[in-house]
Amino acid sequence: MRPATDALIVIDVQNDFCPGGALAVPGGDEVVAPVNALMAEFRTVVFSQDWHPAGHSSFASSHPGKTPFETVEMPYGTQVLWPDHCVQGTAGAAFHPELLDGPAQMVVRKGFRPGIDSYSAFFENDHATPTGLHGYLQNRGISRVVLCGLALDFCVNYSAVDAAKLGYQAEVMLAASRGIDLEGSLDAALSGMQAAGVTLA
Repeated sequence: MRPATDALIVIDVQNDFCPGGALAVPGGDEVVAPVNALMAEFRTVVFSQDWHPAGHSSFASSHPGKTPFETVEMPYGTQVLWPDHCVQGTAGAAFHPELLDGPAQMVVRKGFRPGIDSYSAFFENDHATPTGLHGYLQNRGISRVVLCGLALDFCVNYSAVDAAKLGYQAEVMLAASRGIDLEGSLDAALSGMQAAGVTLA
């Protein structure tokens, strides 16, 4: 068992990010077994869950003439447009059926504000609107976070970098994560995490 000051943050292991889902990450379901094994080592386990309303501004379908993986400029910066995914209450938004949800003491839902996307489990994409996760971890006395899940180059990456910026020791478990790799995004994410002081294990 790891120290009580360590927390495991499991990012978005949801059906839509697994094979057959609306925004499938290659090999996404391969993270389930290692994540389940990891959870047994931690006293504090948090899940994040992408939780979009229908018609969310990050969906390509909300922008006439745009297709998935194009970008648009939003008030908070450049936004990749995605296929409709993880819509609130749908099967796609549910956690993978083989993911053990019993150990999770908190579920942080993100991306539920219609006008702004949220990759990080700590902040919306404006890098200013908090999700409440930081306060929860502070109240639990957490100083080190271990992150894993989907997708490595987006939500895991943003969460890990934010954790480091907030002063946590941050580590990403690569064996329990998978990436989309959109036009080199995976290499860029790995380099960016290391530059931010995140340990890659």
